[in-house]
Amino acid sequence: MSGKFELNAEMRSAKGTGASRRLRRAGKVPGILYGAGKDPVMLSFEHDPLWHKTRHEAFYTSILSIKVNGEVIDQAILRDLHMHPYKPRVAHVDLQRVSATERLHLPVPLHFINQETAPGVKLQGGLIAHLMTEVDVSCLPSQLPEFLTVDVGNLRVGESIHLSNLTVPEGVTLTDLAHGNDLAIVTITVVRETVEAEAAPAVEAAAPAAEAQAPKAEGK
Repeated sequence: MSGKFELNAEMRSAKGTGASRRLRRAGKVPGILYGAGKDPVMLSFEHDPLWHKTRHEAFYTSILSIKVNGEVIDQAILRDLHMHPYKPRVAHVDLQRVSATERLHLPVPLHFINQETAPGVKLQGGLIAHLMTEVDVSCLPSQLPEFLTVDVGNLRVGESIHLSNLTVPEGVTLTDLAHGNDLAIVTITVVRETVEAEAAPAVEAAAPAAEAQAPKAEGK
């Protein structure tokens, strides 16, 4: 089991707010590696290489190889990423060790394709509404997908795609679906202007008919 991303780390012994602040001033990010029945290990990472990795969507759903002194010490997943309140900087990173034989539970992003060519959009003038942008999955580390594809190419106005309609890799379980919740992922709705435009002629046609049916006033 190898990681698509490698994180070069240094061991650290000092802990606490003061120690973390000193690391950040030195351009480093404090972090912790835990899980798999082993003792937690405090680490630090160079900020900029880590920051650039966080800009990749796949970083959040990949097995990460943690290296110290050039040697891989563990495989892990990103469990939490703490950002600076208003600066584009990583403040702290939490990493969880993974075992090749233990299932992971992670959110995986959804990629929507063929949205422009869906009949509900192209022919009916509808609007796509994304009800979910990620789904929780359960799988072994070797089966973890970077994303799941949602093909909306056949969707019409008023129709939806649910979790049960997704194609998932072998060994991957959709957590909500496993618990009996077949949630809607995406639907196509009617655009408000279209509804009003269709309703206007009907209202105009109804007005003369109503006038014709109304009794005429008697002359004096």
